[in-house]
Amino acid sequence: MSDANGTQGANGPADGVSGSNGADGVNPEKDLSASNLPGQRGQGGEEVRVQRGMFGANNGGDTSGYGGLVRSVRLPGAASRPYGGWFDEVADELEGALEEQGLLPANAIEKTIVDRDELTFHIEREHLLRVARTLRDDPALRFELCTGVSAVHYPNDKGRELHAVYHLRSITHNRLIRLEVSAPDADPHIPSLVSVYPTNDWHERETYDFFGIVFDGHPALTRIMMPDDWQGHPQRKDYPLGGIPVEYKGAQIPAPDQRRSYS
Repeated sequence: MSDANGTQGANGPADGVSGSNGADGVNPEKDLSASNLPGQRGQGGEEVRVQRGMFGANNGGDTSGYGGLVRSVRLPGAASRPYGGWFDEVADELEGALEEQGLLPANAIEKTIVDRDELTFHIEREHLLRVARTLRDDPALRFELCTGVSAVHYPNDKGRELHAVYHLRSITHNRLIRLEVSAPDADPHIPSLVSVYPTNDWHERETYDFFGIVFDGHPALTRIMMPDDWQGHPQRKDYPLGGIPVEYKGAQIPAPDQRRSYS
């Protein structure tokens, strides 16, 4: 089994590291600046938002004590080879299989990320179906199971605000990878994978319901949790916190994002 950061391969330590400590006495697995640790969050990545405070209250209504919190929300950067262990094998097999189909891998795979012991391929949405079918059917890959799709909304990630995430498992080879596909708010369309992984049926309906991603080709893309006539998609970051007005002895308790500050 491999370390996703590329420090330990299937046949032993990578990059000439022979033990837990390098020649300078620094553990290369803990040193975030080490050259053999690709795609680390400490190396920049992509900043998609600056979080100020918590719970969405930004108009003086934060009574949690976290109003002064400021942190940068970053996505991990693209990794560089070697990825480590079987990660390189999967990447090589996928790229080779796409080339055999006449598709240039760089046109289908936007970037490859190795982060937190996971291998993630960012796929261009127009090539998602072909990539998924290749991952399922190629004998050297055999990712037979998709455990569903979920999503996240980054309003400040202009041009790709909506990110859909798929987890694929190979029962044959006992491996787990992720696919990530982005779409803009203005055109929230992504191909449905129900024809490749039928169990994605209700997962795509839930993601559509909560995030508004339209899965083209889905057999019956309707809401699954919210009422059919519900306005908006509740798990988008720009969706109002809402809340139910509560009356207690004549007093009204407003929604969380409308409460006044007590400081």
